[in-house]
Amino acid sequence: MTTIRIASYNTRDFLEDPYAAARVVRAIDPDVLCLQEVPRRLFSTRRVATFAKHCGMSWSGRHRGSGGTTIFTSTRVDVVESAHHRLRVARLQRTRGFALARVAAPGREPIAVASVHLSLDARERAAHARVILQTIDVGGEVVLAGDLNEGESGEAWQAFAGALRLVSPMTPTYPASRPRRVLDVIFASSGLQAEPHADLPIDETDLVAGSDHRPTWVDLRLQRA
Repeated sequence: MTTIRIASYNTRDFLEDPYAAARVVRAIDPDVLCLQEVPRRLFSTRRVATFAKHCGMSWSGRHRGSGGTTIFTSTRVDVVESAHHRLRVARLQRTRGFALARVAAPGREPIAVASVHLSLDARERAAHARVILQTIDVGGEVVLAGDLNEGESGEAWQAFAGALRLVSPMTPTYPASRPRRVLDVIFASSGLQAEPHADLPIDETDLVAGSDHRPTWVDLRLQRA
């Protein structure tokens, strides 16, 4: 395995059609799927586990403190470790957090992958970006993927771009029905080179029905162990 496919998808708490969203994921066929806005409360573990099954992917089974972020993996990679980190927010604000996993493909060095979903408040986004960058700096190559809730001029986006490189296409992902804004992106450290982006045959009806966001994905070349 010389490349790894990383995808990011905001599923809007499964308020749309989760079966359509699962078909979108299957069409992408990622090795690692970074998710945002998965259910966090009543029956959430069962609902997320069921979604993973429909996607044909594996899940750790826990996402407490994640702010609705988590990570699925395919059988083509091994999960070395995984965790969910809570971020501090103002009182009565939506909880925020991020998922972090180290994954390894056969014969390749493990990489750290983070799934993030930033705040609607610009100052909070910037503060959280700094915390996330400090936490994911664990040595080795890093991928950061998620819904930033801002464009490339935003302070959080610029913080990520200063430490990592944008590797996903600048294709609008929001809203799903008529995409105009690039909110969902993937960054990677310098040792991970992106393959030329290839469009995939994803059913347009499923893209619109599955969520209010469209996914993004990238194929990255891996270093040998």
